[in-house]
Amino acid sequence: MSQFTLDFEKPLKELHERILHAKSTDSSTGIDNSELIKSLELQLSREKNNIYTNLNRWQKVEIARHPMRPHSSDYIKNIVKDWFEIHGDRKYSDDKAIIAGFGYINNVKFAIIGQEKGRNTKDKLKHNFGMSKPEGYRKALRVMKLAEKFNLPILSLIDTPGAYPGIGAEERGQSQAIADNLFEMSTLEVPIISLVIGEGASGGALAIGLADRIICLEYSWYSVISPEGCASILFGDPSFNKDAAEMLKVNSRDLFEMNIADKIINEPLGGAHNDENIVFKDVTEVILNEHKYLNSLSKKKLVEERLTKYNNIGIFSNE
Repeated sequence: MSQFTLDFEKPLKELHERILHAKSTDSSTGIDNSELIKSLELQLSREKNNIYTNLNRWQKVEIARHPMRPHSSDYIKNIVKDWFEIHGDRKYSDDKAIIAGFGYINNVKFAIIGQEKGRNTKDKLKHNFGMSKPEGYRKALRVMKLAEKFNLPILSLIDTPGAYPGIGAEERGQSQAIADNLFEMSTLEVPIISLVIGEGASGGALAIGLADRIICLEYSWYSVISPEGCASILFGDPSFNKDAAEMLKVNSRDLFEMNIADKIINEPLGGAHNDENIVFKDVTEVILNEHKYLNSLSKKKLVEERLTKYNNIGIFSNE
């Protein structure tokens, strides 16, 4: 098991430790514990299926935030060849919360934009916990405009708790930077594929997520606000996060049923961190398949279908 254990995973950790103890006793004392080990392993397998097939929405949010979950940098390292990173927005600075550049997925060259949280304390501070500032969104747009110029498809990797809400970010035009990206992405004449790999919170995610295809990993979430933020506004108490998650319908299955997500990529039981290689393989296959279809469309048809997709999201009522 992972060294990080979520609250609802504690029964699994206890069983895992009992199995390790039985195996250790077996080898050190010569006592045959094979039947006990087999029984515990069967019990562990059943408990895993029971827990992970009955997760509520908040528990899925917790998995999306798991410390060992693959980040954008992991996807780039494992599925992209000849990676060449672009730095800076040519106006203010280089925002490390967004990684942007060009590389090949199999033999297809992509412009790739990913939100990066960082793994350890030093990296988290460097990448600002995945919370982008205006210069990050302007860097992303710079790369997207280059992609359009050279007729390259765009892949965005979404994983952010939201746009950075600091005073400096607001002074430098945070909301305007997000709005500019939405406006420009809506009419870019190249395929845009967005992959939600973890958290997709609010405009911070949407600023690189307006796409022809929105693909979600099974345990990812994507919403106008985090469950804690919603609970703070509606109930005046962030501890009502579980109720807020249920009300918001934040998970990938909810998004698919509301015709927001176009496809869900299944994850190994318990999350992508339990078998990253399978996830990298499946992600590569889905991205290439979606690109194959989108690349067959004319530029005019591509933009028309994108606008139709977003016009059909939600329900408009005069009541």
